[in-house]
Amino acid sequence: MSAAVKYTLGRIGLFVGVLAALWFVEMNMFLRLMVALISSAALSFFLLKGWRDEMAGEMAEAAERRRGEKERLRSALAGDDQPTDNP
Repeated sequence: MSAAVKYTLGRIGLFVGVLAALWFVEMNMFLRLMVALISSAALSFFLLKGWRDEMAGEMAEAAERRRGEKERLRSALAGDDQPTDNP
């Protein structure tokens, strides 16, 4: 499972967990949702740090691969790349 999926599911799980904990507190539903959203965001900052760092690493690797491929294609289109098989 990719780190982005794990992190996203963790964020959703935290939100649902906080919302479930607030379910029996007497308050407006909109306020309950907002408190759950803000609380789960704050908790995820501390509890999901490893998954967030792992996701950031995967995204950086993907960006570096795309950057390298883009440079390779640019040099090929500019005629800088010479074929390795010369007849």
